[in-house]
Amino acid sequence: SRTRKYQKQGRRKPQAGSQRVFPTRIENPIKPSSRSLSFPRPLAISLLSIPQNPRESTSPFLQLPAPCRVSHPHQSLPPGLLLVLSAMATTTFPTSTPFFVHHGARRPSVNLRTAAVVYGRGGRRWRPLRVACEKVVGIDLGTTNSAVAAMEGGKPTIVTNAEGARTTPSVVAYTKAGDRLVGQIAKRQAVVNPENTFFSVKRFIGRKMNEVAEESKQVSYRLVRDDNGNVKLDCPAIGKQFAAEEISAQVLRKLVDDASKFLNDKVTKAVITVPAYFNDSQRTATKDAGRIAGLDVLRIINEPTAASLAYGFEKKNNETILVFDLGGGTFDVSVLEVGDGVFEVLSTSGDTHLGGDDFDKRIVDWLAGSFKNDEGIDLLKDKQALQRLTEAAEKAKMELSSLTQTNISLPFITATADGPKHIETTLTRGKFEELCSDLLDRLRTPVDNSLRDAKLSLKEIDEVILVGGSTRIPAVQDLVKKMTGKDPNVTVNPDEVVALGAAVQVSS
Repeated sequence: SRTRKYQKQGRRKPQAGSQRVFPTRIENPIKPSSRSLSFPRPLAISLLSIPQNPRESTSPFLQLPAPCRVSHPHQSLPPGLLLVLSAMATTTFPTSTPFFVHHGARRPSVNLRTAAVVYGRGGRRWRPLRVACEKVVGIDLGTTNSAVAAMEGGKPTIVTNAEGARTTPSVVAYTKAGDRLVGQIAKRQAVVNPENTFFSVKRFIGRKMNEVAEESKQVSYRLVRDDNGNVKLDCPAIGKQFAAEEISAQVLRKLVDDASKFLNDKVTKAVITVPAYFNDSQRTATKDAGRIAGLDVLRIINEPTAASLAYGFEKKNNETILVFDLGGGTFDVSVLEVGDGVFEVLSTSGDTHLGGDDFDKRIVDWLAGSFKNDEGIDLLKDKQALQRLTEAAEKAKMELSSLTQTNISLPFITATADGPKHIETTLTRGKFEELCSDLLDRLRTPVDNSLRDAKLSLKEIDEVILVGGSTRIPAVQDLVKKMTGKDPNVTVNPDEVVALGAAVQVSS
């Protein structure tokens, strides 16, 4: 009788000892929702071979475009495999909507839009499956400014911070009351609180005290050495010493919190970029900073690679590009070969002691030297005066990118028995380039080294792209054009290009 029953149903009678796996029927087809999540490409049909013994199967298998998370209420898998079918160019899942299926002997009635099928043995058991979107962001943790980007509608988008700006100063400060300030608000009060305001911390991350003797003279806070020779940042306002990773973690936490508000979703995972010249210790320290901030750092990628992704070079075939990255504290030159979406770094060179801060320092030294010659007072020994000089120098440098001269006015910079003293002077672009002539010469060597290491000539370079805010300096752009003989590609904002590329990396 059992044999006739199977023949009527058009199925073979199972052999003794075998465990047949029956498909299921969709009890609750998925309906479109106002809170739906669209993926830019169709879901792949993914089916593993059904095991002879279903008890030996491991976890449910569901192939979704990253970033997505699949959670199953039963940690111990019921026998069988999971399959998601799609017949749409863009598949839509209602956010966090459970797909209810139950086991039966009939073949599944598959909804052509989206359907979830669980293969398992018989029995009317409900097995809800949740598919939830998980936002992953790309973070450019910079020396001077940081940025965060995410994929929105299939395109990388810069996330604006709580103040409405597209970049966030990499500055952390502690007030005398013990309050912590991060970003623009910390930078704004640096003049009156220089010893407790930490900036350019990226220069010290993952490095020993004996490696940062020169950089330690350029900051207004005090660096101390711990028992292992590592760099610690002293904060007298709260009587604590911080590692550089802890300060960077506070910047990352601010970026992620702003991203969560912007995206209206909790962000727990990120891809963080580092200069190509960073060694293993510095990369590990950057990843540790992410962990301290409560992030799951999925990947650490090189800034030149991220910049290439932002420019869309992965869509081109067999191009050789030179990435000229001059940021606030580090300088990198990388030669990459791109073909069929594969990036091969042919060579990398750079200078971890050269960046926009050094150009600011030349203006500061010039202003302090002129004032000392006129008034006999060394402003570099006054922490508050040094902070005001640094801010004025950065502002003057930025203005000289579009103007031929700029006025520098610093009233009440100090006071003597004769009364208050002021700085009122004019800096021309020619004078600025003269002050920074040796720094411009230092930019040449890494370019030559990277080309030599890649065994290429300048004629074999197809594209030159500029990365980092300091590449806006006209003298730097002229130098790149003279050295390479090509007009550099500046179609993407150099301050944002690395974060945008990190977001592209997230989607892939």
